[in-house]
Amino acid sequence: MLKEAIYHRPKNNYAYGYDKKTLHIRLQTKKEDVETVNLIYGDPYDWQEDKWINKLIPMQKSGSDELFDYWFGVVEPPFRRMRYGFKISSGSEVIYYTERGFFKEAPNDTAYYYNFPFLNEADIFAAPKWVKDTVWYQIFPERFANGDTSNDPDGTLPWGSEEPTPTNFFGGDFQGVIDHLDHLVDLGVNGIYFTPIFKAHSNHKYDTIDYLEIDPQFGDKATFKKLVSACHKRGIKVMLDAVFNHSGFYFPPFQDVLENEANSPYRDWFHLREFPIKTEPIPNYDTFAFVGSMPKLNTENQEVKDYLLKVARYWVEEFDIDGWRLDVANEIDHAFWRDFRKVVREVKPDVYILGEIWHDSMPWLQGDQFDAVMNYPFTNGAIEFFAKENLTASAFADTITKVIHAYPSNVNEVAFNLLDSHDTPRILTLADNNTAKVKLMFLFQLSYTGSPCLYYGDEIGLTGGQDPGCRKCMVWDEKEQDRELFTYLKTLITLRKMEPAFGTHASFQFLYTDDDTNTVVYEKQTNDQRLIFILNNNNQAQTIDLSHLSLPTGTNLLTGEITHPNKPYSIEPYDFIIVKV
Repeated sequence: MLKEAIYHRPKNNYAYGYDKKTLHIRLQTKKEDVETVNLIYGDPYDWQEDKWINKLIPMQKSGSDELFDYWFGVVEPPFRRMRYGFKISSGSEVIYYTERGFFKEAPNDTAYYYNFPFLNEADIFAAPKWVKDTVWYQIFPERFANGDTSNDPDGTLPWGSEEPTPTNFFGGDFQGVIDHLDHLVDLGVNGIYFTPIFKAHSNHKYDTIDYLEIDPQFGDKATFKKLVSACHKRGIKVMLDAVFNHSGFYFPPFQDVLENEANSPYRDWFHLREFPIKTEPIPNYDTFAFVGSMPKLNTENQEVKDYLLKVARYWVEEFDIDGWRLDVANEIDHAFWRDFRKVVREVKPDVYILGEIWHDSMPWLQGDQFDAVMNYPFTNGAIEFFAKENLTASAFADTITKVIHAYPSNVNEVAFNLLDSHDTPRILTLADNNTAKVKLMFLFQLSYTGSPCLYYGDEIGLTGGQDPGCRKCMVWDEKEQDRELFTYLKTLITLRKMEPAFGTHASFQFLYTDDDTNTVVYEKQTNDQRLIFILNNNNQAQTIDLSHLSLPTGTNLLTGEITHPNKPYSIEPYDFIIVKV
């Protein structure tokens, strides 16, 4: 065995409390190098006749990528504490792996073993339970629907009359959302994520002027309360976007700094490097990227912190919102986010806290800061495989397996899984307008573990390239909508709600990939149900023989036809079969 590839640490995604009774333990080994792994565990204080009393349970291989196998075990230590190690076997070779290294015989001294000191309930990652069953719908308010022309900004264009630009306005507002809530109910979504709604200069609103006021082009606070109430009556949660990393250029404290420079009482609200202040060509103060109109806020300053935490509390307390999406969350200090969580959870204990982070986010997902991050590693894998076909089937499975094992299971269950957004090209455009590819992406997204999010308009075939192209006006004329795609997506959402193994309350594992045919097979499983998903991501029909998997007889979930495990599956180009066992 290659010992250098064997890895465990008694923390984070390798050892964690899943609930108040249960621990999850993971181990990494070299791919196809190990035949069996057993978890050795016992209470550190349970000794009889100078011998430590322990148990041995088998661990299951939970997935593999191009380099490693991952092993998974579930244990309920009777006194919520344990010492543990691993018995690893390959052929005639057996080794014991503990915190102190590798041994040919199992050490009898518990000091050699990994330690999980105590399963404190307060330390368990706990996200709102409702998120597991939520299908989100992202709305860019300026482009969804214009329901009240009286609040249109100067120069508002007729709806959809031109291509979107960084500076044009079409008058989308809250009333427009209220007018079209039945569309969302019909589709089956039960959560709305709004990009920023606060007073700002731009059409995207990520340059806040006043964090405590609604932008006038969207309506007023009474209309927003009406919108939240209308959503809640329909069983739809509401999540707002908080831009706390930076303000806008016209944020009054920043305007004061520009005017008074070193004498401004707000000089420490920002990261100013020198005076006089220069905004162009490269600002001499910290900003979002190098955008001079988005000066970075100093969240370590107590006045700034108090102000932003007041904002966080206000919108939950006064408007009963259900979640916060946090823009550029990775550039703000961890201490701020810990305080943020305490403040909003004091008002509403089941508020969903979602951070915009595009990379490995374990430091933010330990139960003291965020409930989830925007799962762009998942997004990238799905886009590269289904839309662009830049990944082989096995490389795609490797990518997703890495994503799964990067976080604890209870983190994965509430991950925010998106395919596109206001920051990326739309999936239909990425797929070269091939709707069949988009359907496969939707199937994978909605049958994957976590909380999926749809970007407005994708359900009716809206196209668009990189920002600002991805921010087109929603098309409301049904004759110009892809209604077949809408119906298909509605069916998938219904299956996610009706079939226990389709959604988040089931394990996920790849069973088979074929790079020649670009075929992937994965299973979702609960204690009572098993679903096998067979996807043909290929422009040619395929006959797929899965007899080597020893699958039981089942039924086609969509047609009800009996499937026989020893009979090959015939699948059309860019199509799929779901077998229900």
